Amino acid sequence: MRVAIAGAGAVGRSIAGELLENGHEVLLIDKNPNSISVERVPLAEWLLADACEITSLDEAALQRCHVVIAATGDDKVNLVVSLLAKTEYGVPRVVARVNNPKNEWLYNESWGVDVAVSTPRLMSALVEEAVSVGDLVRLMRFSQGNANLVELTLAADTALVGTRVGDVAWPVDTALVTIIREGRVLVPGGSDTLEAGDELLFVAAQEREEELETLLAG
Repeated sequence: MRVAIAGAGAVGRSIAGELLENGHEVLLIDKNPNSISVERVPLAEWLLADACEITSLDEAALQRCHVVIAATGDDKVNLVVSLLAKTEYGVPRVVARVNNPKNEWLYNESWGVDVAVSTPRLMSALVEEAVSVGDLVRLMRFSQGNANLVELTLAADTALVGTRVGDVAWPVDTALVTIIREGRVLVPGGSDTLEAGDELLFVAAQEREEELETLLAG
């Protein structure tokens, strides 16, 4: 898979390193000469260019990329890169970094963003996830389909404890994707039984979150 990353700062380089270790082809783009540190990620391609310029993206052959990651420290740049990647080059998957949580509402399909990653929101969500039992915690927002990745730790006094997954009337537009139990990741089947302390991860439409939380609070 070919991935272009706009922004070769610490975040962009870290992402590039992970992707390269997983066998992907990575191009790092940055307009700041001081950010072009080939020796730090020697296996990546590097391009000194402004990712907000069509001529630069033509040079990067963005139409050949399967994923574009807008990882700069400037929300305006990330939004422009996302929009160009999606509308001008038809990139199938666009992931964008949110720097200021106040701007998160902009990171949607209208700006070409498929997945918005807000570090401040993710950090706070992980804190909530660590201490919350029985409360729904939003971990990530998917712009396409208006869906979120949400988590809830099942309390011991919940009526669903002991119930089989297949017997639960889950809300529409909601999918239970993973159960984390005692450090193990389980792919839920219809015959699996819910247990107290289970961490349940769902992909759910935003308008179904309240209904899902009510069901799980039981």
